[in-house]
Amino acid sequence: MRIALAFNIKKENESILSDSEDSIKYSSPKTDFRKYLSENLINNYPERLDDTYAEWDSEETITAVKSALEAGGHDVTLVEGDSDAYEKFKMIRPEFVFNVAEGLNGLSRESQIPSMLEMLNIPFTGSDSVTNGICHDKSRCKEILSYYNIPNAKFFITDAIHKTEKDLSFPKFIKPLHEGSSKGIFNSSVVRNCADLRNEILRIKDCYDQPSLVEDFLEGKEFTVAMLGNGDDVKVMPIVEINLDAVPEGFNKIYSYEVKWFFDTRESKLDIFRCPAEIDEKLYNRIELICKAAFKVLRLRDWARIDVRLDSEGNPNIVEINPLPGILPDPADNSCYPKAAREAGMDYDTMINAVLGAALKRNRNGFHK
Repeated sequence: MRIALAFNIKKENESILSDSEDSIKYSSPKTDFRKYLSENLINNYPERLDDTYAEWDSEETITAVKSALEAGGHDVTLVEGDSDAYEKFKMIRPEFVFNVAEGLNGLSRESQIPSMLEMLNIPFTGSDSVTNGICHDKSRCKEILSYYNIPNAKFFITDAIHKTEKDLSFPKFIKPLHEGSSKGIFNSSVVRNCADLRNEILRIKDCYDQPSLVEDFLEGKEFTVAMLGNGDDVKVMPIVEINLDAVPEGFNKIYSYEVKWFFDTRESKLDIFRCPAEIDEKLYNRIELICKAAFKVLRLRDWARIDVRLDSEGNPNIVEINPLPGILPDPADNSCYPKAAREAGMDYDTMINAVLGAALKRNRNGFHK
């Protein structure tokens, strides 16, 4: 089958592109967020101080996905998810597109490639443009979950403090409304008073020029759940537990940007993930149930990764929906979707082709086509 692989690649990894004119046109970040980090992080990890392209993939990942699809017997063409992508898709007319492109610019950037493909009537892996846009707007996603009584933390969105201290309970958890890959989630995101809350809202406005999502902080264990398939066939792969005890001393028990990109590296990997999660069958089933419910009501397709955290009473709540899960190929990297797939007996090539197989089956059956 003739497959196009749609992708975005990190700025330092442009060499994968075959033609110089295909290089990405970058815009500068709104502000340098180094002023919000400790001197230790700034001095020791200079290469990770710009999170503008944190959501995008490395050359290693794109090459691994391409190789996996070719191992499945497919002819693969690379198409970068930039402003020229529409004309490229129109010209090459692939039979199917394997989409891992996060998009460039705008609040609904993950919808850009799906929208192009929908207009051209070219089938593709993953969720459609509407679902991708909804999941990237965290408040809209939570509103749908709440409407269907799927548990998630109480929240509001704001650019500034309008409530008095007596109206708020603490602790709160603050994150940007429209970011992924832990962008904007620092150790300071857990706040315990109005002054700190105000500082975080101003930080997010300064760094990302967008409102903050302010949630009740869930103080229990955290998990991430890899999903594969569609409809009644959707499967929950072995649940991954975030080992919050591995978070460095002095940091809040969250998998923040600092922990994820500064401490949990290939060179000094934290013991941060346990797969399968060490939980009893009852809790496992409850997590599986709410993830399947979320997958259904948000009309997710083919694959996704759903983050879950327990509240103070041990009840699971949806934290985040990821229609385009991270898929780092090297087992030396802490990447949850491949980790869960390996625990389920799938190597990387098998995992990628299983996602493609789910999409092909859905397309044949006309399910949310």
